[in-house]
Amino acid sequence: MNTIGGKIIAVTIFLLFNLFCDSSEKRRPNILIILADDIGFSDIGCYGSEIKTPNLDKLAEKGMRFRQFYNGAKCEPSRNSLFTGLYYGDDRAISFEGLLHDNGYGVIHSGKEHFESWVPERCFAANCSDHSFTFWAATNFFIPPDSTFSQPLFLDKNEINPGELEKITGKPFYMTDFITDMGINWLDDVLGKDKPFLLVLPYNAAHWPLQAWPEDIAKYRDLYRQGWDKIRAARFAKMQKLGVVPENIKLSTPEPDPTLKIKPFQPRNDGCDDVRKLMSVYTPWKELTAEQQDAFSLEESVFAAMIDRMDQNIGRVLEKIKTAGEEDNTIVMFFSDNGACPFERNRDLSIPPGGADSYRTQSTPWANVGNTPFRLYKQNGHEGGSHNHFIATWPGVIKPGTISDARTHIVDIFPTLLDLSGISYPAEIGGEPSIPLHGTSLLPVFKGENRKEPEFILSGFSEAKRMFLKGDYKIVKNIGEWEMYNLKTDPSEETDLAKSDSELLNSMIQSYHEAKQTINSTLKNEPRFVDYPYRNPVSSNQNRKDYSQYRK
Repeated sequence: MNTIGGKIIAVTIFLLFNLFCDSSEKRRPNILIILADDIGFSDIGCYGSEIKTPNLDKLAEKGMRFRQFYNGAKCEPSRNSLFTGLYYGDDRAISFEGLLHDNGYGVIHSGKEHFESWVPERCFAANCSDHSFTFWAATNFFIPPDSTFSQPLFLDKNEINPGELEKITGKPFYMTDFITDMGINWLDDVLGKDKPFLLVLPYNAAHWPLQAWPEDIAKYRDLYRQGWDKIRAARFAKMQKLGVVPENIKLSTPEPDPTLKIKPFQPRNDGCDDVRKLMSVYTPWKELTAEQQDAFSLEESVFAAMIDRMDQNIGRVLEKIKTAGEEDNTIVMFFSDNGACPFERNRDLSIPPGGADSYRTQSTPWANVGNTPFRLYKQNGHEGGSHNHFIATWPGVIKPGTISDARTHIVDIFPTLLDLSGISYPAEIGGEPSIPLHGTSLLPVFKGENRKEPEFILSGFSEAKRMFLKGDYKIVKNIGEWEMYNLKTDPSEETDLAKSDSELLNSMIQSYHEAKQTINSTLKNEPRFVDYPYRNPVSSNQNRKDYSQYRK
């Protein structure tokens, strides 16, 4: 009797223990992180755009929009900070993907990857996730006519033969669609294991080259014939009505591509130099010829189509999560890596943007529209390059339809994920003390509570374009001397205070150097901020010939 009773008790305890573990695991939220590329502050509907983004708009209605979200102002610095939680670091950096993976999350990474040289290979998605589709930096959206992508593509550490891409999904290839297809396909695998998921979708839309499906371009072909001046004014009015910008903000004055300061226009003598000059400077729309207006309106139609297609795919992912019954237990975050890009990287202006045979970029005046109402562009620490949109939803926690003025940076995402998942940051990495995270959790903000404002925020690509923000004041370089702005009274950076208040400027510069020293004191050495055209996601890559495991 005692033996039977003991067995019953033991079985009961075992069942209760497993029930507790299962329910505890299920209580941990799923996490969906969506990162867009080269999309300006005003380039989505819920932040003022005329571009159709109903799925992002719905997320904004259900969740929270931030008015003071900053990033690294360029692809690599933003991704460094996002995935490592550091403004910069050394070989002890780790990725939140790996940390969540090692603590019970099913981790999927499908999309772009791009880091500076100090980021160790352990942080590459192929080395710290269950499944990954990755490519480095910028690459094509369609399969190129010669089947050679700008960068190699990898599935789970294995380089993909471009001829296999359409066999994997069974449909025509477009990068944004493919990123989503792989993410959704792998999500089934994770959901089947009854564990929380982390799905990271770093889209390369709408980075150059400007390529999109014809049906998406057609939606916008006539809209942009009215020109960048009217579109920008309409966006600004909508932003003010939506409340996503401060009441005292002014519409900044359009400016040329700042890189012309160090690299003046170089004629190519290809018959297109007059048009190429127009692409890097601002010209009132009414001063363009009808032919020029037609060409520039097509350019923005393709750019809008790329964002439209990304939003369609975001809708597919959200529907998948909803159908799986996981919507109420999933946190969604959407943001971009930097402001809109003004760089003229066109290869052949005789080929219009849109198709697989084109390789075209967004012109400076349209990038200026994307960054409405701010100044300057990608790479710059000015608001146009470093200040972007951020949407977060969490059913039952984040109050629907809220707008937050909490000042935050992309470096805050890592500690936020640790708070959400209940995971601790390791004290040691490889037997050495870990680097303290540079950001702070946004969980209090999500809950509607007060959060201590960061002591400072860093941004800007390279020292020549550095930005340092502390309190109401910001110092920033534009390939020259320090400028200084009071963002509380002058959020669009129209009045440079550097010469009128040199004492405060020097104090801010000193604070910047002290902040750098605080960070450097935790590192083995201050890293060189260098990029390289390509890095293999694993040291010992082996190409796989059989792709059947990926096919539907």
